[in-house]
Amino acid sequence: MTVYVAAQITITDRGRYDSYKNAFIDVLRPFGGRLLAADEAPLLIEERWDYEKFVLISFDDETTLRRWMESPEYQRISIDRLAGSSGAVLLVRGL
Repeated sequence: MTVYVAAQITITDRGRYDSYKNAFIDVLRPFGGRLLAADEAPLLIEERWDYEKFVLISFDDETTLRRWMESPEYQRISIDRLAGSSGAVLLVRGL
């Protein structure tokens, strides 16, 4: 079953976040992940939203997603994401 990573973030250190962003695709591709959306200025159409950026990534299944997140390659770059942003990251199961 397809799963998605939905991230809502606020960038707190542009340099650290950009370091993560610049390495991200090369770490995502070997695991079959697909970046579907990455928007630093999404348009709010209802209610309230307290973040700056929205990211949506898909994987074929949860096992592959977890292999990617736990991989040494991702762990190495995620240090810059954690240092350069705050927010929420969700695992969403597809239909």
